[in-house]
Amino acid sequence: MPKMFKAKVRKVGTSLGVLIPREVAEREKIREGEEVDVGLLKARKVDEVQKLFGSARRAKPFVRNREDRLDRY
Repeated sequence: MPKMFKAKVRKVGTSLGVLIPREVAEREKIREGEEVDVGLLKARKVDEVQKLFGSARRAKPFVRNREDRLDRY
C-alpha cells in the first residue's frame, strides 16, 4: 500500500504543483518523467478520517456471551 506524506501545494507557472520528497522518490524508485497516480486528501479530511479510526484502534475484540440465551429454551 502506498505511503502518505504531507506536501505543500506550490504555484508552478499558471498551475499548481506538489513536490515529492527525495526520501519518498528514492524509496518508491520514482524517476523524472515517470507517470504516477496521485490521490488528494486535504489535511483537515485526514484528521477527520484518523479520528474515526483512532478510537477503534484501542477497542477490545467483541466477545459474544451466549449463556443468557440458554435460559430461553
